[in-house]
Amino acid sequence: MNLNPSTQKNLFEHKEIFIHLSKLNKNDKLPNKILLSGEKGIGKSTLAYHFVNFILSENEEHSYNYENNTINSENKSFKLLLNKSNPNFCLIDVAEDKKNIDINQIRELIIKLNKTSFNQKKRFVLIDNIELLNINSINALLKILEEPNENINFILINNNKRVLPTLKSRCLNFKVFLTKDQSIRIVNQLLNDDINTIINNKLFDYYATPGKLFKLINLSVEYNLNLVNYDLSTTIKTIIKDKIYKKDKSIIEIIYYFIELYFRNNISCKNISLLKSYHYFLKKINNTKTYNLDEETLFMEFEDRILNG
Repeated sequence: MNLNPSTQKNLFEHKEIFIHLSKLNKNDKLPNKILLSGEKGIGKSTLAYHFVNFILSENEEHSYNYENNTINSENKSFKLLLNKSNPNFCLIDVAEDKKNIDINQIRELIIKLNKTSFNQKKRFVLIDNIELLNINSINALLKILEEPNENINFILINNNKRVLPTLKSRCLNFKVFLTKDQSIRIVNQLLNDDINTIINNKLFDYYATPGKLFKLINLSVEYNLNLVNYDLSTTIKTIIKDKIYKKDKSIIEIIYYFIELYFRNNISCKNISLLKSYHYFLKKINNTKTYNLDEETLFMEFEDRILNG
């Protein structure tokens, strides 16, 4: 299933924030800088795309269905956005071959925003993964956030990482979250099925997002893993033993998630040794991500010291 936020025609949750933003817009009080923060895979970008379509399709045929929070696939703005040709929308995100949003992307954005608009509609700039802006990109972005051209609106997406106070202070901030039950409900609606018939519920916890759950589903299907009957230890061992993470880099994040989940499920104040191991591996995961170190060494050490220890 394609979970690209730009293609999601149904908004299952986050309706309170959507209603709040729509009321601000109706009363001409919508700020031109909005920051949505929350766990990755929780639906922040989907919320942003729905709000953008709500505004841009207002006077179009097949406009946004406000009552049901659905995008009509026949509306013009939606079609243009899917074709990446909507003159009133611009997406900034990390390029596939990059680790950061670089300065050239922001420079190209500035050039684009300085061009005359084709119509009188609002123009939206959606910047995803803002925690991956490098220092030069942030400085360039701050300049256009300070004095944006008329009718330009910025929506910034942050995945629960630290945001520079100078950036955060310029925005209307929303904390986006889901309960475990809400995440499961979203997945079940998208699947039109019960996720518990596909994955053992011990493989996700309170912090599981719809994005994480779908990664698990894809993992079970693509690599023929019986995740209904696998417990957490068996799942981690299987992924490491078969070196599945080498076939698909996105699985690396799943293992990181499973390692943290393992410690949360087993740690206690009485088990000082496991508590020390928890902090040790959290630090090692962070260093591996930051310095692009070899994941295999980390995974094999975890299996040897913790799972087989």
